[in-house]
Amino acid sequence: MRTWQAERRQRTKHLIELGGLVVKSGVVDLTGDDRATFFGALIWIAENLKNDERARQLWAGKGKQAFKNDGASASQRAHD
Repeated sequence: MRTWQAERRQRTKHLIELGGLVVKSGVVDLTGDDRATFFGALIWIAENLKNDERARQLWAGKGKQAFKNDGASASQRAHD
């Protein structure tokens, strides 16, 4: 496989994973799949990340906890 092909596959995988997080967060359902709304929200988030380290820490903590809870839920479902 050529280098550019491997890089393209890696980028595609990355974009799919990010899209999965958007869906998993519930924002797609909450906005009725209104892309302008969640794009605006992402812009707002980026602006906050530039100016507020507390926001970054808070959001990172919430995300880590959600991943942890999701992993526990998945483990529980596997045992059921």
